[in-house]
Amino acid sequence: MQLASPDLDGLSSFVTFLLSLTQLLASNWKTLLLSSFLIWSVTVFTRRAKQSKESSSLLVEGVTSRQTPLNDSDIPPVYHHPRSQISDRSTSKSSSQAQKDLIVKVAQKQDHRVKQPYDAFLVLDVEATCEEGTGFEWPNEIIEWPVCLMRWKDKSDQGKACQLEIVDEFRSFVKPTWRPQLSQFCTDLTGITQAQVNSAPTFQKVLKTFARFLASHGLIDPKSGRPIQRFCWCSDGPFDIRDFVVKQCFISKAPMPLWLKGDILDVRRVVSVWAVASGNPDTTTKQLQALGLPGFQGRLHSGIDDTRNIARVMTELARRGVRLEPKTSINPNRRWNWMGKPGEVLEHTLMFQ
Repeated sequence: MQLASPDLDGLSSFVTFLLSLTQLLASNWKTLLLSSFLIWSVTVFTRRAKQSKESSSLLVEGVTSRQTPLNDSDIPPVYHHPRSQISDRSTSKSSSQAQKDLIVKVAQKQDHRVKQPYDAFLVLDVEATCEEGTGFEWPNEIIEWPVCLMRWKDKSDQGKACQLEIVDEFRSFVKPTWRPQLSQFCTDLTGITQAQVNSAPTFQKVLKTFARFLASHGLIDPKSGRPIQRFCWCSDGPFDIRDFVVKQCFISKAPMPLWLKGDILDVRRVVSVWAVASGNPDTTTKQLQALGLPGFQGRLHSGIDDTRNIARVMTELARRGVRLEPKTSINPNRRWNWMGKPGEVLEHTLMFQ
């Protein structure tokens, strides 16, 4: 068998082509590199445009598939409004679940609640009889009993909370018995008139009415008066219960009820610790200012207005994560030198007040 001879002319032409190509690559490598980059960029842009088009088509399909009305069970608890306020827009189950997951994540991220030992707070700021030039040693009689009942809006099973609100109010004027006639100084200061106290119940009757108020909110046992929920008294300074209530119980010969005994939360003291750079916040107005809140709302030295503004301070302290608990002790057996037998005011001692 004979072997075919190689085509030397063809081989020579191929070798010549390779040599020419090598010289071209050596002299124009920058141009080739730029061309390769442009080809790569066009390829990537084309792929992304295709992916974007596919995502848009899926989104359109998702919107057109929303045919099921929104049910109460699908609404996250944080946004659960009365049925009349719910939008008519519909959503798919997958979209509703995504909203729930998002709300849970946001709530967890923004949860600054602290453990709060008390379930309710009774904010009190009484008004009492007074004479110009006298102080807390005078036998003042309570003439207004205003209370704001506050509870947590967001207390968890672990006892953590930061949102405090007023849920109810109690207010009653009180008829003084030792000196029934109000001084002009007292009326000008408090805004309480003689006619208002003349028609008001005595302190003993106010206590009974207020006890029914507490029982209606499940705070005390209606028969024994013993607390059945954890609540504490709050006031601007210790004076309202430490001084005025103790004096009034003596003058009225009324034993201090079980639900009035115990330590109190001195709001002024808490603010002074929290906003130490603000100086001495010895008035509710200064406390509001120290916490960056709008000014006093209502009439100064109106018991109910004072109480509501103290409640505003309480709400802000709770929002800032302050643990709210009583730390000021009260002695219900405290005595003043004008005290004689129960209910007796020793008039001759008042000249030295």
